[in-house]
Amino acid sequence: MNRTKPCVETAAIAHKALIAREARRVTSYDVALVAGVSQSAVSRCFQQGASVSDATLARVMKAAALLDYIPNAAARSLITRRSNIVAVLIASQANLQYPELLGELSQHIGARGRRVLLFTLARETDVDRVLADVWQYQVDGVIAAARLSSEHIAEFDRRRMPLVLFNRSLRERAVNTVTCDHHEAGRMLVSRLAAAGHRRFGIIAGLEDSSVAQERRRGASERLAELGLPAPVVVPGQADYASGAAGLRAIISAMGAVPDAIICGSDVTAIGCLDCARHELGIEVPRQLSVAGFDAVESSNWLSYNLTTLRQPMPRMAMAAAELLCTVIDRSGGVAAPERRVFSAQFINGATARLEPVFSSVLGPALGAAQVHGTGLPAPVAIM
Repeated sequence: MNRTKPCVETAAIAHKALIAREARRVTSYDVALVAGVSQSAVSRCFQQGASVSDATLARVMKAAALLDYIPNAAARSLITRRSNIVAVLIASQANLQYPELLGELSQHIGARGRRVLLFTLARETDVDRVLADVWQYQVDGVIAAARLSSEHIAEFDRRRMPLVLFNRSLRERAVNTVTCDHHEAGRMLVSRLAAAGHRRFGIIAGLEDSSVAQERRRGASERLAELGLPAPVVVPGQADYASGAAGLRAIISAMGAVPDAIICGSDVTAIGCLDCARHELGIEVPRQLSVAGFDAVESSNWLSYNLTTLRQPMPRMAMAAAELLCTVIDRSGGVAAPERRVFSAQFINGATARLEPVFSSVLGPALGAAQVHGTGLPAPVAIM
């Protein structure tokens, strides 16, 4: 005797009335009864990549729609032992590009069947407090755009929590990392400015507890020393607009003159420096002073500024971080050597720095026609 499954629509009407009388939420068990399938079949229909026939999928989805069923992610995580949630740690003051980063990460992580849970830090030194919250949410992995110590990394290892450092490095031990080469970026700015004849440098530093700012400053200072140029006058900054004006005045006071070039820890600081130079101190930029920043934020490209700066390939870096973390999560405990993926910054030749070639007849034979190997850029000048 052939038995046919009851009509989904008819079963749903009767079952929905029962659920209303019991004043409870719709469960996967209700969907299974209406669709005439097992509860495990319902679970497979809502599990990405699971094997299920087209006919079963159609009945389950029709029943779910008629019952207004919404899968319970928390309940599913108890079965799969996966929350399908990735934590992202961001130091909110460090970089105006991070809204773009968060959007890119959400897109790429979402495409891999997971969601982002954001944790913001007022300062990078707030990591301990934030990590205490992260552990409570049972996330599958963490992307940290904040400084972590060796002790923090050890705690991740102890908890077997997949981790990718974003735009941060840790020299003490190997860890999965996706970063821009900030040390080389600082060297690049100095090389380009020195090749055009700049010799007296000032640096308005970024946030004191930011490893990114420290690497940029270290790269710039090392390159100046290699070229035999005077050590830069370094003043503190907070990666904000006010630091630009305060830093410019402090550098001029320390030098007793306007420097040839000022490298700022961020574009916002560079814009503050520019406005102070032009509108308060009457300094012509770039004729009397060259100003450069970092990060190529949207405002740096505004017509009033057209800032000389460096751009990080944020979309590519975000994709790499999402891909790397999801790969580690899906490895299900498998051991592999940590990866380090490094990206280069792009030089943006704006209007705030003198970068035209300086001929050997002016600076002597140190410049000549030499080129930096593999870059096509004029060789940096060592002025003694």
